[in-house]
Amino acid sequence: MQTISLGYKRNISILALGAESAGNFSVFRDGKIFFSDDFGDLLEEENWERYQKEVLQYLKKQKIKPQIILTDLHPLYKTTIWGEKLAKKYKVKHLFIQHHLAHIFSSIGDKILHNTSYLLPSTFYGIAIDGTGFGVDEKIWGGEIFQVESRKNKVESVKRIGHLENQVMVGGDLAVREPARMLIGVLYKLFSDSSSPFGRGCRVLATGEGKGEIQHKKNIYNFVKKFYTKNEFELIYNQLQQNFNCLETSSAGRVLDAVSLLLGFCGNARKYKHEPIDLLEKNSAKPYSDLKPKITISEDEYILDTTYLFNYVIKYLHKKDKHRLAATAQLYIVNGLYKIIKLKCYNNAGSIVPIKPQSSDKLKFSNLNKIFPEIKCSGKIPEPAFAHDNIFIAGGIANNKIISEYLISKGAYANKNIPRGDAGLSFGQIVYYLLGK
Repeated sequence: MQTISLGYKRNISILALGAESAGNFSVFRDGKIFFSDDFGDLLEEENWERYQKEVLQYLKKQKIKPQIILTDLHPLYKTTIWGEKLAKKYKVKHLFIQHHLAHIFSSIGDKILHNTSYLLPSTFYGIAIDGTGFGVDEKIWGGEIFQVESRKNKVESVKRIGHLENQVMVGGDLAVREPARMLIGVLYKLFSDSSSPFGRGCRVLATGEGKGEIQHKKNIYNFVKKFYTKNEFELIYNQLQQNFNCLETSSAGRVLDAVSLLLGFCGNARKYKHEPIDLLEKNSAKPYSDLKPKITISEDEYILDTTYLFNYVIKYLHKKDKHRLAATAQLYIVNGLYKIIKLKCYNNAGSIVPIKPQSSDKLKFSNLNKIFPEIKCSGKIPEPAFAHDNIFIAGGIANNKIISEYLISKGAYANKNIPRGDAGLSFGQIVYYLLGK
């Protein structure tokens, strides 16, 4: 446990409860943040009971009655539900902080720790590379880019300007534990595309068991038959077709899980958090240079096409070195996210997410309209000037060396003291609140 001074002399006490998979809490008072240790996965009852006990004991010992309670946006997290109960007990505000914004602001807070005179740039960017986080659109986020506008060292607005293409988590959270479910969702989309070489002659029918439908299922099953019996696969396939208990996700973690499985580096039972991605990184060699990011614009957001990535990996699955394909996939993700920032530098469009956290009666952020002047350019897009110190990266997958070292080489800042993953989330929640007020 540690106490950190950020230099904020606010006459307010704040309790931040973090997320769930790596339990931690933070308390702000008298310009200092008390930052707890990692309690581990709070879904384990022993950890959860110890976490609650430590929070209450700290508040009692320090004679603190929080005036603000901050939790994750996810309505079903234990910390969110408990935060709501504590807010009623203390009769104070309960505010929700979107998961990946808390990650980004943990990185900003970490930089302030290393340079107390640091002032926020007027425009800066956050790249959240993560596994799972509840988004403001009620989808599962995890590969996000935010543009932040500030004035006089206070954040005025945050925009989600880009993200990874949404893929389907078949079975919801089961797809986290079984990467093959993610792979089935991706392949369903890839093999349904008539323009794809894998989709030609496999037109999927809305109803019935036509030849195209049978071939479509067969193509997908060939990639996962070592993990599921035909009957098990039929159930998952039908679940996907009917969109039953299926969630859309832009998570980098889920995409890389599926790549790791496809290349044969992990099994279909995750033994620990980020295991498939750890194995993907450990088995990586020199990347190929012929795969370039495919980026589209949809509803004023830049989207990195990850189905295109799988098209490439499958095409060369038995023709190229799998260790080099592993590195290529990781760099495709991070290079694509960085390229979105470069593109955004010259085309300022996007929906704004207000910086103020939401109160208990408003789980969603509102969409506002704001116009920024476009910067004209011609020819090849140069490296943006802000890339030298105005990009922050965070999230559990920011611990991946291939991904983080690429961005750090572009001038991005990654946490040095506060954990980059969920173990640093409560710290980021408090920094987000303080800078946004």
